[in-house]
Amino acid sequence: MKVLLLGAGMVAKPLADYILDNQIELTIASRTLTKAEKLIRNRVNGKALQLTIDDRNQLDELIATHDLTVSLLPYAHHVTVAKLCIKHKKNMVTTSYVSNEMKALDAEAKEAGIIILNEIGVDPGFDHMTAMRIIDKVQDKGGTIKEFYSLCGALAAPEETNNPFKYKFSWSPRGVIMAGNNGAKYLKDGEIVELPTEKLFKNPLKIDFPEVGEMDVYPNRDSLAYINLYGLKDVATMYRGTFRYPDWCQIMDAIKTLGLVTYDKQSFAGKTYKKIMARQLEVYPANIKEKAAERLRLPIDSPAILAMEWLGLFSGYMPSIDEGSNFDLITDLMLKKMMLPEGARDMVIMLHSFLIENADGSTEVVKSRLLDFATKEDTSIARTVGLPAAIGVKMILDKKITKKGVHIPISKSIYEPILTELEKLGIAMTEEWRLDTSEKL
Repeated sequence: MKVLLLGAGMVAKPLADYILDNQIELTIASRTLTKAEKLIRNRVNGKALQLTIDDRNQLDELIATHDLTVSLLPYAHHVTVAKLCIKHKKNMVTTSYVSNEMKALDAEAKEAGIIILNEIGVDPGFDHMTAMRIIDKVQDKGGTIKEFYSLCGALAAPEETNNPFKYKFSWSPRGVIMAGNNGAKYLKDGEIVELPTEKLFKNPLKIDFPEVGEMDVYPNRDSLAYINLYGLKDVATMYRGTFRYPDWCQIMDAIKTLGLVTYDKQSFAGKTYKKIMARQLEVYPANIKEKAAERLRLPIDSPAILAMEWLGLFSGYMPSIDEGSNFDLITDLMLKKMMLPEGARDMVIMLHSFLIENADGSTEVVKSRLLDFATKEDTSIARTVGLPAAIGVKMILDKKITKKGVHIPISKSIYEPILTELEKLGIAMTEEWRLDTSEKL
């Protein structure tokens, strides 16, 4: 069996190791050949190639000559890859959210006799699988889910929270900040709550996570879509959220309020950060820190102002890019100052909280938690994204997953074997059943 892996980024290593360790032939195609070679590490069943996504002939040939393709490319390229997989009747796996364009390929994928398995990472992915395992158990016994919170965060371990953001990136800063430009929708006590992007970080939930401490939570995209996906027709509260250490939400809210993560192109040539900030606020550059605090109606020593100062936004330094957007400017600074150092630990935390009405009319709370830290070999985010995908690949090749069409891992025939294998690799939720209703979020 031959697998093609497109992309050799920050979450690719555990995926590549799992496939190679299971004696499956693996070709890694990456824009940067050295990244692919580093992942192969001279193993006999591995091969590294250089590939740019716009070389359609080479991409077409690679997909045709492999049994399954894993796309870890930016999500905008997945549909291109999927269409070639359909053309050559080859299975496909991605860790990204299913786009409408991808959903539209369902009938063609079925006709080609292939599965395109998406959202098989951590969030989305592991969250779906561990939630559905509980939902199916409850519903099989005649119970109903009244409230469901599904919360996840990819974070620096507590000992690495030594900057004002209390955050270090173990994957792309662009992806993290771009997600913060979304709005959000969720259901709360039967009412739909719709937040425009400018309100995303206001009024976060405060949740105490055992062994980590109090965390902030802000809503993640459109939670309403999961009511039908998860089969929760009686649910009154449906909320998917993202964990962050305290202060992140206030800082990002301030950065967004000042228009510092917009995508409009402009010139930065010959301007210091201070002058760029002054232009953005339409003020004279002197005392720019005080002017920013005044504009935001925040104290000069507030976490948001201190974080922007630490990042360098009030400094007399010149940016390393001459033109781009404010978003480019911010992510460039974060890339320089906020990456998780080599050898430092990251962590992934996840919490599902259910309010359940049982068939006999009694109510209970069920909570399920993950607290996963980096190992010596791999970051936690790489393990929790890469390993579910890798296991999915092996299960498809072994014909243990036989569904056809465009799928996410919410059916028992997909999630049960993958979760069982993940438990053997030390990635598992701890479930608590029959908690008192006072424990609900």
